[in-house]
Amino acid sequence: MTATIPSDKDRVIIFDTTLRDGEQCPGATMTFEEKLEVASLLDAMGVDVIEAGFPIASDGDFAAVHEIAKRAKNAVICGLSRAGAKDIDRCAEAIRPAKQGRIHTFLSTSPVHMKYKLQMDAEQVYQLVISAVTRARNHTDNVEWSSEDGTRTEFDFLCKCVEAAIKAGATTINIPDTVGYSVPEEYYDLFKRVRENVPNSDKAVFSVHCHDDLGMAVANSLAGIRGGARQIECTVNGIGERAGNTALEEVVMAMRVRNDKLPFWNKIDTTMLTRASKVVSAATSFPVQYNKAIVGRNAFAHESGIHQDGMLKNAETYEIMRPESVGVKQTSLVMGKHSGRHAFVHKLEEMGYKLGQNQLEDAFVRFKALADRKKEIYDEDIEALVDQEIAQSHDRIKLLSLTVIAGTHGPQRATMKLDVEGQTKIEEAEGNGPVDAVFNCIKALVPHVAKLELYQVHAVTQGTDAQAEVSVRLAHEGRSMTARAADPDTLVASAKAYLSALNKIVMKRERDLPVAEAAAS
Repeated sequence: MTATIPSDKDRVIIFDTTLRDGEQCPGATMTFEEKLEVASLLDAMGVDVIEAGFPIASDGDFAAVHEIAKRAKNAVICGLSRAGAKDIDRCAEAIRPAKQGRIHTFLSTSPVHMKYKLQMDAEQVYQLVISAVTRARNHTDNVEWSSEDGTRTEFDFLCKCVEAAIKAGATTINIPDTVGYSVPEEYYDLFKRVRENVPNSDKAVFSVHCHDDLGMAVANSLAGIRGGARQIECTVNGIGERAGNTALEEVVMAMRVRNDKLPFWNKIDTTMLTRASKVVSAATSFPVQYNKAIVGRNAFAHESGIHQDGMLKNAETYEIMRPESVGVKQTSLVMGKHSGRHAFVHKLEEMGYKLGQNQLEDAFVRFKALADRKKEIYDEDIEALVDQEIAQSHDRIKLLSLTVIAGTHGPQRATMKLDVEGQTKIEEAEGNGPVDAVFNCIKALVPHVAKLELYQVHAVTQGTDAQAEVSVRLAHEGRSMTARAADPDTLVASAKAYLSALNKIVMKRERDLPVAEAAAS
């Protein structure tokens, strides 16, 4: 069976404007070196056209576009220019070193923009479209023209300008939804009607450029493609002015995953999407929202017990794409209060633990209790919890409850309830600080002569809600017993660690007793 060769008529050109429109996002300015790094990655991942900047905006922008043009191996390098002669000439100079260069010139065509922004009438705008495209075409045969605010432009005037731009030499026509005003059905219809009404529309590639002011940039872009456009202008992570642009990773994966409804293709290596997202996020200092589609931290993470159970049985139950397809190593089963027993057992097995049924049930109960107190459960938290469960499974002395009163006005006081070999005992004690009060309580409840040699505290994980892991070493009859315990409450962890060491002393005494009796006889 021969593989189906994708048709050129269904190929969608990916035009990335992260370095131009994306950088116009307030606070997202990139350094020269960062722009080169991003451009190199875009080129390697298969972006067809890289809009590298706005050359006349500054000397720095010109230098970046010029250097990117020198270095690009595969992509067309594009510069943006307004309709003025100086803009166009400066843009042409910037892209000159490129193997493939493009001038992208634009002009507003909507009534509100012509009246208030340009202060020009329709005829003046029409003539400027022709002169701008003609001048750009004198520099290169790859010219794109955009009707700024195209979705709010009067239809007949839009068709007139598009026809004139193509006649003047434009090879790509972009009808942008500059202010994110359109809806998918409307945008689809716009491209369909323009292509049907402009006589020479077959001589140019039509392009979509959508902003996300109403949260429909991706949907509008894909609607425009269905309407006959074959270029999508987008940015990595969807960064851009105001609410941002169409997200490159989202349109690319939408075409891949739902190719049955979106039968188009592109040249993007999708396994590089996550890396591109991280590089752009670092360069712009713009964090990617956790629930961002495709590249967000939670895009392939599952905490719900029902979801985790389904994922462990078959990944297709809750994932419509494999994480590896976008460059994520693997699905993440996030342990939290919504996690179920199946996921907890799976996590323990991954960490190398094999617990008996009773130990497992006790550990799961303790895990759920911890999850109610901590927002995030890390592997180290589970490790500390299970190690403690294993260590305490045969303890003769168990902590039932602890209350501590502490503050600037001493003395500090602790009230403790213990289970000592099946009997419940309660005691209250004072101390020079809350930890001292806790330990004095234990001494009163379980009299002993062991000496405290070490008391050490450190956080198991980061954050103010991290578990505290306490290490205690008790010296008794020439031997030292060390124990650890963890809990989000440092004082509870301290009590558990001390009791764990004390239990080791008790168990050692019981093991040694038969030996001593045998020797005496």
